[in-house]
Amino acid sequence: MPSPAGRRGIGGLLTLVLLLTPLPAVASSEAIPLTELGPGTSQVGPGTSQAGTQVGPDTFQAGTTVVAAQQIGRFFDGGASGIAYATSADNGATWTRGVLPGLTTSGGGAYGRVSDPSVAYDARHGVWLITSLALTDRDGVTGAAVLTSRDGVTGAAVLTSRSADGGLTWGAPVTTAVAGGGDLDKSWVVCDNGARSPYYGRCYAVYDDVAAGNAIKVARSSDGGLTWAETGTSATGLGGQPVVRPNGALVVPYLSGEGQIRSLRSGDGGESWGRSVLVATVQRHRVAGGLRAAPLPSAEVDAAGTVYVAWSDCRFQLSCGGNDIVMSTSATGAEWSHILRVTDDGGDHFIPGLGVDPAAAGETARLALAYYRYPSAACTGATCRLTVGYTSSANGGASWSPPVELHGPMELGWLADSAQGRMAGDYLSTSVVPGGNAHVAFTAAGAPAGGTFDMRTYTVTGGLPITGGGRPTLAIEAPIAAGEDLPGPPAPAR
Repeated sequence: MPSPAGRRGIGGLLTLVLLLTPLPAVASSEAIPLTELGPGTSQVGPGTSQAGTQVGPDTFQAGTTVVAAQQIGRFFDGGASGIAYATSADNGATWTRGVLPGLTTSGGGAYGRVSDPSVAYDARHGVWLITSLALTDRDGVTGAAVLTSRDGVTGAAVLTSRSADGGLTWGAPVTTAVAGGGDLDKSWVVCDNGARSPYYGRCYAVYDDVAAGNAIKVARSSDGGLTWAETGTSATGLGGQPVVRPNGALVVPYLSGEGQIRSLRSGDGGESWGRSVLVATVQRHRVAGGLRAAPLPSAEVDAAGTVYVAWSDCRFQLSCGGNDIVMSTSATGAEWSHILRVTDDGGDHFIPGLGVDPAAAGETARLALAYYRYPSAACTGATCRLTVGYTSSANGGASWSPPVELHGPMELGWLADSAQGRMAGDYLSTSVVPGGNAHVAFTAAGAPAGGTFDMRTYTVTGGLPITGGGRPTLAIEAPIAAGEDLPGPPAPAR
């Protein structure tokens, strides 16, 4: 049965937080030291990819190792020329960088393009995994794209690259799923590292099939990513991000075609799936300047199995005039809390990357959040200035630290162009060292020079501290602001 929060409609009432102090000033990015995660060269496909572009990073932390992956060499109509990786064996102090082999024809592989890298670690088998979405253009390889899908390319397969030496070197990719007559999108990987879980050592890749109405599918592997078996679900949507609770239960928040954040669950290691449940209906303010910024969820889990999901939502701003990052939590993935407002400093916030300390829980859960932001939500393509923000909580999200600006401002014309608008990427990422700092990976851009972009992936040198916030608050009842209607099923985002 839905929780009381789940039963409240969009026109209902919700506890809103008003500050007793002025809105916090955003700390300047001038003193933030950054380390570049890119490979130093931009892999470029034949003739048409955009040189000097890196977008869409993901990260994962295990032991003392952090691995990051991102796209390099974006094409206008979808995908990139390759996937770069960066690995630190000393919790972000130093990094080894490279490009994954065997993915695209630019790097000795079979596919024209690749997208959507996601990183996981399989503790039972001691293997690092990076999944990516292989895309085809003309005749399944390189060349001018044919319009076989809504964005001009076809999601042909999900691939998994493996490393058995701590992420320092990577082998040729393993095929995780094949589209057949379908069209895959938005793959994401996670592994069950719970020592008491009955499915310890099982890894899961979640993706959707655009050609089947965005049907969500899940592939699973029990041998360190060498072989995979696929299971369908009854859900349809985009951007599923799986997390595994300590008891082995799998929870997958995703964006539905009806503009809702929903959640899928499996209690038997991904072999069968129940019906999805509602987390919340997204109240959407369309991001200005034509920037590509779908309200995709970012999900994590703490040591007790509480699931946290964050997304961009305008319900807390007057007349839905700009998005905040909001969050909901669930002990099991079946019932979800009231929507919690994370950012409250004005402007427009989007593309969250949520990180959670895997060794903390409950009232002492340590959360870290990075996101993109416009200081003014009502800007135009010529006047919008993109920044990267960060905030954290040491009390399970009850309060958050004053926001810090990690980088910016950036003009939209500095960003890679795409058929869905200028893009900084569909994702940025945050991973938290148990008891330690948060490591954020994000794309930042400088002014292009000589027709070449200057988009690079960075992390904050040494990581960022997690603090508790604790600003005085007063809770009152107030109506939820209603956002724009979503334009039908989510478009492919590759």
